[in-house]
Amino acid sequence: MKSLGPWPLRRLRVRGPSMVPTLRDQDVVVFRTGDVARAGDVVLVRWEQRPHQLSVKRAVHREAGGWHVEGDNGFGSTDSRELGPAQVLGVVRWRLWPSPGRVR
Repeated sequence: MKSLGPWPLRRLRVRGPSMVPTLRDQDVVVFRTGDVARAGDVVLVRWEQRPHQLSVKRAVHREAGGWHVEGDNGFGSTDSRELGPAQVLGVVRWRLWPSPGRVR
């Protein structure tokens, strides 16, 4: 697996509607690599079937092969319901823009 780099805190621009209402298209968030994901966390993930795509989803539960993750917008999300378990790369902690604050 390709590393995300040596820095534990990274920023990312969200693309798409899958996490509405928690996050919206073009929100800028900070995620932390190395954090242990817990059910309910918003996480940055990658799927084995789509190794070059990063996605932001909500961790639902750990299962064999990774985490079952889903978008908060059930009508606009491709997630573990279609792609199976995902590998968690980091935990999204804060929104920087447009409304700074903790992501829950």
